[in-house]
Amino acid sequence: MSADASSPLPGVIVIDNLLDQRTLSLIRDLLLKNTWWYQTKTPLEFGKYVGSYIDDGLHDPILLELAKELHEKMPRIMSGHYLKYMWAYKYDSEWESGINLHADEAAVNVNIWLSMEGADLQEDDFGGGLIVYTAKPKDSWDFKSYNTNTEFVRKELLEPSNFANITVKHQPNRCVMFDSALFHQTDKYRFKKGYENGRINLTLLFGEMRKETSTEARTGPGEL
Repeated sequence: MSADASSPLPGVIVIDNLLDQRTLSLIRDLLLKNTWWYQTKTPLEFGKYVGSYIDDGLHDPILLELAKELHEKMPRIMSGHYLKYMWAYKYDSEWESGINLHADEAAVNVNIWLSMEGADLQEDDFGGGLIVYTAKPKDSWDFKSYNTNTEFVRKELLEPSNFANITVKHQPNRCVMFDSALFHQTDKYRFKKGYENGRINLTLLFGEMRKETSTEARTGPGEL
């Protein structure tokens, strides 16, 4: 791995050029040519994309080695947090919205964009990346309540904070690493048509979720 990192918000780190060119090419080739994309989503549910998961084919040695290196090379963040789950999504370029508002049950979320250079049309108002809000689920909320009732989350958490967020624009070989309990969603995107031009992201989850504490409710999210 080679990386240029910045932290625009406590609990969020952006890393450019995460993978060296050889590793990037190998993983791209793997995701474009393999056939373990068994899940499909329609626009009425979440977005328009296909998904692959670690327990359903997405466990090539190069991906497991990536997870190992992330864990070993970032000990301050990853200490005590081991790989919990991994998935990849490929999006339909004829659609413009991806994953709805949600939070993931893990401590650290690593989101890597593996789309081809030049595929993102980079139009105004279509960042193509990720919107990470400063809010977490309350400790008393269960997974189903905060990941299915998005209007409730918006009213109870996001509106009072004026929808405070950090929006990270899409860029190939860019990684967004953040506290996985922070609510987040795919930003609107516009990509060139054609199979190889689709938006692709790889997500790795590490450790167990840390929901909002009383201190964080007063001061905002803590650091990773």
